[in-house]
Amino acid sequence: MAEYNDTVLFEPAEEGGFAVTCPALRGLVTEGNTLEEARIMARDAIRGYIEILHKDHLPVPADTTVKVEIRVLVPQPA
Repeated sequence: MAEYNDTVLFEPAEEGGFAVTCPALRGLVTEGNTLEEARIMARDAIRGYIEILHKDHLPVPADTTVKVEIRVLVPQPA
């Protein structure tokens, strides 16, 4: 089994929780009520996205790397 790790962006959502995107996997968006839940959802979404690429015989994007970088974007107080 191959291992894929991606840069994932966590942004606070206006309604609460976190919105999650992955720049390397266009269109991948998920969310979670807490940061930990958002991380779990991101892992599941990335896994599902890559499984679909494999099923459809499509390449995994080249900027999908083997190192993890997680950035959490938090608004700064005014």
